[in-house]
Amino acid sequence: MLPISTTRRGLLAAGSAFGAAALTAGAPAIIRPAQAQGLAPTDSMRGGANNYRPGAPTVQRIGNGGFWMSGTVRRAGDGAPLPGIRIQIWAHTTEGYETDAHSHGATLTDPNGVFRLEMPQIIPAFGQAHGHLAYDDAAFKTVFLRPVMQSPRDKSLKADFVLQPA
Repeated sequence: MLPISTTRRGLLAAGSAFGAAALTAGAPAIIRPAQAQGLAPTDSMRGGANNYRPGAPTVQRIGNGGFWMSGTVRRAGDGAPLPGIRIQIWAHTTEGYETDAHSHGATLTDPNGVFRLEMPQIIPAFGQAHGHLAYDDAAFKTVFLRPVMQSPRDKSLKADFVLQPA
């Protein structure tokens, strides 16, 4: 065993080395770093519910397409993907306003919790190009999102949901 210097620097170095060794060697839980409590749920965004239409139909595509809205849906806590979840999407596009019924549609997540829906190009409304997405069924708490595009020329927009059981 090497001698430990009794200077302040030596004691700090020895304490740090002991702590690192204890953590990597399976120290008691009391001195292990706290484990993350899981994935936090997504909060609704301000303005996300604007022009929301309950019960918008599930569709293969909104309008003539050309723009892709996509994302993932996972469960809060363990982050497990959620298949079969209905996500409603609407926006101000080249083919209609957010208030138009034909500008709204819903899609379902695949087995990996991924959704993707083609729609017309989103264009700026109130100065910003943005989309609206909603989870609005009973199994989890309702979440409304309003992501803003980096550029009105973008051809896609991604939004992820982490849902908390109702």
